[in-house]
Amino acid sequence: MLLPVRKTPACFSRWQLYSRFMEYRRLGKAGVKVSALSLGSWVTFGQQISDDVAADLMKTAYDNGVNFFDNAEAYAGGRSEIVMGNILKKMAWSHESFLVSSKVFWGGNLPNQEGLSRKHVLEACHNALRRLQVDYLDLYFCHRPDPNTPIEETVRAMSDLVHQGKVLYWGTSEWSAQEITQAYAIARECHLVPPTMEQPMYHLFGRHRLEKEYARLYPEYGLGTTTWSPLASGLLTGKHKAGPQEGTRATLKDYDWLKDQITREAKEKADKVQKLEVIAKELDLSLAVFAIAWCLKNPNVSTVILGASKTVQLTENLHAIEAQAKFTPEVLKRIDEIVGW
Repeated sequence: MLLPVRKTPACFSRWQLYSRFMEYRRLGKAGVKVSALSLGSWVTFGQQISDDVAADLMKTAYDNGVNFFDNAEAYAGGRSEIVMGNILKKMAWSHESFLVSSKVFWGGNLPNQEGLSRKHVLEACHNALRRLQVDYLDLYFCHRPDPNTPIEETVRAMSDLVHQGKVLYWGTSEWSAQEITQAYAIARECHLVPPTMEQPMYHLFGRHRLEKEYARLYPEYGLGTTTWSPLASGLLTGKHKAGPQEGTRATLKDYDWLKDQITREAKEKADKVQKLEVIAKELDLSLAVFAIAWCLKNPNVSTVILGASKTVQLTENLHAIEAQAKFTPEVLKRIDEIVGW
């Protein structure tokens, strides 16, 4: 069971107390450790929920051992970083106790506010530091590959930020294995800092990139992964069986693409979701906790980024840490047969 929020006994440090139930994993071969479950702000912060709810979510996560909070310049047009920065300042947590990230690619509508040029990478980092109200970013991601900018230019810019102390570790998000390999080759040849981690989408219905395409990158480069969308945008909660439900992110303004995707996949995956739910009930787990715990079973997953609009939802999903123990080889085999893997 998750530890209830309470005052830490004087004889225990906070992390001694919480490490009894939260798991911490190395970020690939890097020395830094991230909580196996982390909290992301995509869609929710600065858009779907109030700032007070966002604060409650971060406090709930932190009080249950979460030490990584994920963000990006594109989330709510920068508003998400402002909300998170205000919360970090209000909570007054030591930066030694948490990691915070940002991602660069979509920063605005001007010609040099998009992509991975040296100009935008550096300016986006400075903007993120200002909005998040921190002296440095623990993790900084290239949100997507940029076909209009030489990878060497981007690698040099990210490496410079690390040398300047503004970023501790940099990585990629939704890059191909070939692009990541090219970035590593350039870094080695030019004596620059290589990427440490990749942030791919990963869930029961989206496995190929993390499990197949990146397979050789883990032993070769020690690549860490901060995976997102463990519930397939709600598909793996079972709530979209009849199509996108009102009040969810799929029905928000400007998210028609997500609504169309869920509408299509809800029909295509309905039978599989129903069969997975049977196994979840056998294990005495909600379908959401079941899906998140399944992601955690992959040893190449450094952390699973959770999204939440309610504290009760987040608290429930944090139980995925202990739920991992229920996924025996036999259970995993049954799951693979259902999803066709």
